[in-house]
Amino acid sequence: MDALFVPLAAAVGASLDQVKLISCLLVSYPLGSVFIRLPVSRPNLRHAFNVAVTSMYLLPILNMGTAYFQLLADILLTYYVAAYVKSSKMPWIVFGIIMSHLTLNHVIRALLGHSYETYEITGPQMVLTMKLTTFAWNVYDGRRPTEELDKWQTEKRVAEYPSLLAFLGFAFYFPGFLVGPSLEYADYDTLVHGTLFKKLEKKDSTGRGSHKLIPKGRKRVAYRRMILGLALLGTYVTFGGSAHLGVTVQDWYVKKGFLYRIVYLQFCGFIERTKYYAIWTLTEGASILTGLGFTGFNSNGKSTWKGAANVDMMNIELAPNFKILLDSWNIKTNVWLRECIYKRVTPKGKKPGFRSSMLTFATSAIWHGVQGGYYLTFAFGGFIQTAQRLCRRHIRPLVLPATYVAARGAPPPPQTTIKRTYDIVGTLVTILILNYAVIPFMLLDVRPSLTGWANLKWYGHLAIGGVLVIFYTGGAGVLRSLQAKRVGKAGMWAAKEKEDSGNVSDASQAPVLPPLDDAAKGLEASGFVKRVNDSKHSS
Repeated sequence: MDALFVPLAAAVGASLDQVKLISCLLVSYPLGSVFIRLPVSRPNLRHAFNVAVTSMYLLPILNMGTAYFQLLADILLTYYVAAYVKSSKMPWIVFGIIMSHLTLNHVIRALLGHSYETYEITGPQMVLTMKLTTFAWNVYDGRRPTEELDKWQTEKRVAEYPSLLAFLGFAFYFPGFLVGPSLEYADYDTLVHGTLFKKLEKKDSTGRGSHKLIPKGRKRVAYRRMILGLALLGTYVTFGGSAHLGVTVQDWYVKKGFLYRIVYLQFCGFIERTKYYAIWTLTEGASILTGLGFTGFNSNGKSTWKGAANVDMMNIELAPNFKILLDSWNIKTNVWLRECIYKRVTPKGKKPGFRSSMLTFATSAIWHGVQGGYYLTFAFGGFIQTAQRLCRRHIRPLVLPATYVAARGAPPPPQTTIKRTYDIVGTLVTILILNYAVIPFMLLDVRPSLTGWANLKWYGHLAIGGVLVIFYTGGAGVLRSLQAKRVGKAGMWAAKEKEDSGNVSDASQAPVLPPLDDAAKGLEASGFVKRVNDSKHSS
């Protein structure tokens, strides 16, 4: 089938693999409308449809025969291990096997030197790894007493083991198989059986029958996502050839003035992200057409479809801090890390701590790949996360009313001039640091990554390092004294301290990057920092 795509690839100046991938994502739109019209009374037909469509993508279109049978082997192995291994170690057995296979293919990809233009097994395998390991935990939760489960575990548990065809349909769910988003089996099951819209059932005139409804607005939302995705893709195709983070190691870039280099870096960073925005937005729209992602109705009575989103572009480009940015990027992966790693490695009866954070970080890094650039970005990101948490704890209260105390369900703080200024500065700093931090993530190899940072005079490291030095050499104490003076008269200091401690470490969210402030707190608890400070004063 390559003959169908070669002329198109030549016309748009893209690689053959890229054209094939985008073609599959677009074909998923009409196929999504076919899927939702298959009768819910015949779920096996829906399962078989998913398997057939994804098989068509991988075999005749993408020519990934070897990859197809490797992925099928992972699926079958997970199905039978989860079914017959009753031990509490079952999810970790599945995790070990599936992650080892993914890592092996990451190594092979690195040895072969495949670029981002090459679409091969690790693309769908990363998504499948999330689905299969999550399924194993869902099955394990289905065997546990419900009183031991939290809300997410209760909602996603698999109490009735699926048939092999149902599991294959789940694993091969076609809108999200190639690039995501991932989904849990419980959500797939409700989609296939039509129970996703249970609240919208209408009884017939006799009161005995019922007619399942699909809320209006599904096509409107889906095709808007498609148009947005194509616009973002067009932006990347137009500018991606010259505006990419690889320019940071090119001679012409180094010859430009430092201010020019910083400004152009921001443009390049945005263009690099448009390709991710594009493919995730396209798959989101196709998923919505199958009926996935329904989240109720807004205040105007229109249906909302946010459940299939894997990215929130506006909350990334305009994020006032890194927490909001990270929560809005690769959303399904964040859920996987939180629910299947962060919480699961924490001993029963204890709160997640530094060990849980570091194991989550290691999993995220290995899942992405084995190139050194990933690890440079993640390691630096840990310091970024620490710096932004310290700023939020010690600086943010100074721009809020002295009597304001944040709490769940509390109204947002008033948008005073100083608060708006703080948010604007936060947005500018966040995007400046983000585009600097991800240079190694895109260049992959360590040497060019370090060269790219050096060509920008290490401005990101100097900024983050400077913030940490200030806070850990007395700045935190000075800022807390200022807070105390502001709120002391109002008698609010105890409440403010409670707010601050809650802001620094949120155990309900798995950190995408290692929270190094947890390590710092561990050192402080051990008395190490106190001894260092005492030695300074004595000298």
